[in-house]
Amino acid sequence: MKKWMIVAAVLALAVPACLGNAVEREEGVKAAYVCEAESGTAVAARHETERLPIASMCKIMTLLLAFEAADAGELSLEESVAVSEHAAGMGGSQVFLDAGLSYPAGELLKSIAVCSANDSCVAISERIAGSEEAFVERMNERARELGAENTLFANCTGLPREPQYSCAKDVALMLRELLKHESFFDYAGIRLEDFRHPDGRVTTMTNTNKLLRKLEGCDGGKTGFTQEAGFCLAATAKRGETRLVCVVIGAESSDARFECTARLLNETFATHERRVVAAADRPMENALAVRGSRSDRIGYAPERSLGIFVKKGEKADVRTELILPADVRAPVMRGDRVGEAVLLRDGVEIDRCALISLDDAPRYSYGEAFREGAHLWN
Repeated sequence: MKKWMIVAAVLALAVPACLGNAVEREEGVKAAYVCEAESGTAVAARHETERLPIASMCKIMTLLLAFEAADAGELSLEESVAVSEHAAGMGGSQVFLDAGLSYPAGELLKSIAVCSANDSCVAISERIAGSEEAFVERMNERARELGAENTLFANCTGLPREPQYSCAKDVALMLRELLKHESFFDYAGIRLEDFRHPDGRVTTMTNTNKLLRKLEGCDGGKTGFTQEAGFCLAATAKRGETRLVCVVIGAESSDARFECTARLLNETFATHERRVVAAADRPMENALAVRGSRSDRIGYAPERSLGIFVKKGEKADVRTELILPADVRAPVMRGDRVGEAVLLRDGVEIDRCALISLDDAPRYSYGEAFREGAHLWN
């Protein structure tokens, strides 16, 4: 294997200065946390590891497991999901599912993302794991896998039940993982939509996340409220290349959670940004040689964009190291892994990802191989 060092230029960079003053001013909340979505770099934090009830923000994990089940082929968003008496009997936020009837899985997930439907949560949990209890075991297992050390689920809805808790940092971690699923954004950005029942009945869903229309770049999140938890919000917003996540727990009013989140996100966008060093859709400078194909070279690029979360105006040395073979043997198809890209800051690795082919390089056919051999012989 060979290594190429690509100097990406000196970029504005530093360990992001904490907006401690900003988050400490938010006295009307129990906990708050702001981080960059891609790297998880924290920018502002207050009581971020304190174990607190989080109400319907528990549904972030419910949605995450559902989308992961869909990706794994365990659940189809088009399939019909039967609704049990237990699911239909959920209180709180709901779309009033009819017990004994079946609904498309995708519509149930949409109702969870848009209007925090408890009945849909239970129906989905029973479909995936057989029972809500078994699903909750999966929720806790996944939380441990993610490193959410201060999280324990007792149900899939967030309705009051002991013991059940999380913290602002863990909620941000779970939301960051959920944001990797593009299907979530298909639902989370819906502001108003009718939920149609098999019998023709309609339930109007209104998105509980008011920042969708009030905050620039906000395209998803999850609200929560119980008397015990107070008013909660986990929200994400993207401006340019920068995506942030903000979690607020225990605000004194609904308006306060939105105002606090908007202030923290706006201040972070004003002082920090993500700079892309190697873009996923941009071919690297040097093509890679191919043996055994009519295509003697292929382009390649990082599987995902590599970048750094920077505090505006500060500088550091950033480089990309490419780990590649001298050549590859056909066949190579678009999307095949051909090497690795390593992002270095001041000589220290901070990220890495696969390099993938941007082109097809099919293997010679028998006739082509014969003619090529004859040509070389002559």
